[in-house]
Amino acid sequence: MDALPIDDQKDVSYRSQVPGKAHLCGHDAHTAILLGAAYLLSQNPPARGNIKLIFQPAEEGYGGARVMVEEGVLDNPKVESVVGLHVHPTIETGYVSVCPGVCTACSDQFELTIIGKGGHAAHPHLSTDSVTVAAEVITALQQIISRQRDPLSPAVLTIGKVNGGYAKNVIAPSVKLEGTVRLLDPNSRQWVKERIEQVTKGICQAFGASFQLDYQFGYPSVVNDEALLPILEETTRTILGEDRMIMAKPSMGAEDFSYFAENVPGVFFRLGIRNKEKGIIYPNHHPLFDIDEDALPLGSAMLAQFALNYLETRNNKNTNTQIIQNQ
Repeated sequence: MDALPIDDQKDVSYRSQVPGKAHLCGHDAHTAILLGAAYLLSQNPPARGNIKLIFQPAEEGYGGARVMVEEGVLDNPKVESVVGLHVHPTIETGYVSVCPGVCTACSDQFELTIIGKGGHAAHPHLSTDSVTVAAEVITALQQIISRQRDPLSPAVLTIGKVNGGYAKNVIAPSVKLEGTVRLLDPNSRQWVKERIEQVTKGICQAFGASFQLDYQFGYPSVVNDEALLPILEETTRTILGEDRMIMAKPSMGAEDFSYFAENVPGVFFRLGIRNKEKGIIYPNHHPLFDIDEDALPLGSAMLAQFALNYLETRNNKNTNTQIIQNQ
């Protein structure tokens, strides 16, 4: 589930055997954790209520959760609430963290092509150098965030890929930029798109170039329902002990669990997998990313116990109960 296009550089028996592809975000661990939760719940089923377990693929940029919602995963039986987790190496094994309310950024992506006029590097006046124009655009786009937005409204604009040119003595006819925009305020998404277009247009006109912009609105923000936090806190005390749930700040990362939480109340938390003694300290998407496997049964127990606690709480209120577990 959800390998990344990165070489696995770990020296372990379970390292990826496929060059350029590896599980370096923990989605394979999520699958193992949910299988563990399935086993625990099969041995300790709820007295009343339904529990769905969802093994959801394609989180890494393809919106698998959205597709599953469209295909009816929240129906038959109708889901009342949703819980999910993500392993995270910034948190020690034996702890979890959660952010109330908006906890991840909405995530957009764009491809921006700067179109100049190619030619010989010795005669730049006879060409329009798309590389230098692209350099001006990259620098100017950063000022949208640093100089045109309220600094108390978090936003990130990153150019992650630049592709253009043929040789050191050739002026490139075009350069393609690929980037992402992350915001905690979804109402700003259209504004950022328009500012990218406006800034790029001005620079290209000044230097005699043109451009093409393909801007795609992506994942919405995950919004944690604060009414579910007491159940998560109770679950943490039961499984991990006192003072093991950390209240965290929002992250500028994105997560397609948001499509579930848009439709039903949800809570998404982080499971600690960091272990310095084992050398498990590297961030998600790093070539050396690894999992402290001691955290796997803790994740399974957290999900299973949360489901049971939720159903017990809802049963005490004489309400029909359904809950979904997602990884």
